[in-house]
Amino acid sequence: MALHILLVKAASTVVTGAVGVAAYNAARKVVAKAPLHEAAVTATAWGLRGARKAEEGAESARLKVSDVVAEARGRIGEEVPPPPDPEIGHGHNH
Repeated sequence: MALHILLVKAASTVVTGAVGVAAYNAARKVVAKAPLHEAAVTATAWGLRGARKAEEGAESARLKVSDVVAEARGRIGEEVPPPPDPEIGHGHNH
């Protein structure tokens, strides 16, 4: 009787192991076929394009606001200061 119980448990363990190995091999084949690198590169490229478009939009908005402020200052008689030189006054030396 004890031998029978031992054999049933051993067979159950073998079946569980075999199912696990089959699942692992199937998952490995799916991952190997999946173009993960290509998908990551494509997603990163889309992200970079989106960031560039957002930067362009922000710069356009900044320029439009600057134009409005300059025109308003001109209407009230204030002298409009020239745009700052990007090489001067950015807080550190190179």
